[in-house]
Amino acid sequence: MPSVLPFLSSLADLVLGDRCPGCARPGAPLCTRCAQALERRPWRCRSRPGCPPVWAAGPYAGVEQALLLAFKERRVRGLARPLGHRLARAVAASTAKDTVPLLVPVPPRPGSVRRRGYDPVLLLARVAAREHGAVGHMDVYPVLRHRRRVRDQAGLDREHRRANLAGALIVPWKARPRIDQRPVVIVDDVLTTGATLAEASRALRAAGARVMCAAVLAEHH
Repeated sequence: MPSVLPFLSSLADLVLGDRCPGCARPGAPLCTRCAQALERRPWRCRSRPGCPPVWAAGPYAGVEQALLLAFKERRVRGLARPLGHRLARAVAASTAKDTVPLLVPVPPRPGSVRRRGYDPVLLLARVAAREHGAVGHMDVYPVLRHRRRVRDQAGLDREHRRANLAGALIVPWKARPRIDQRPVVIVDDVLTTGATLAEASRALRAAGARVMCAAVLAEHH
């Protein structure tokens, strides 16, 4: 059984949170060094075609990339709070201090919630909304829906990403009165080409929403 022991040890670390998912040092859910890496100031991203103005909390690289992948792919749900707090900072940077917008998360592809057991972006949006409570009550409205199947965006270039998502999202009629002319901030995890945020913005504006901007955890350069 010797070959099984390393696997069991790694599994125990993951379940019990004994090691930081960003660097594998002792720390639960984050070691001090990785927690400090999340404290950088948000910035406005370079513009992408069809996107509203976007603010990112950090880069999609290094420790920050490792933490996001641990949260999404390794199901380390203990990272929801620190990453949600980080997203809240990007939301705050994207809006005026006295503005309390609706947060609309980008929906996952059908099937991914069943695979993971939760919707990562929705969970982060809810944490970010609670973090914003000092300014005022902020609602999270997961109103965007897929109207057709789309491919995984990984590995697609800019033009294929846009073609893959064109017309893919919709706001159901019954949800439209809740967002009609309301100030909206779209939230997502990673900004790459901007195709996802552009499609989300199009669908929301078609439903009568007033899309102000977007906030993401990380910008992929």
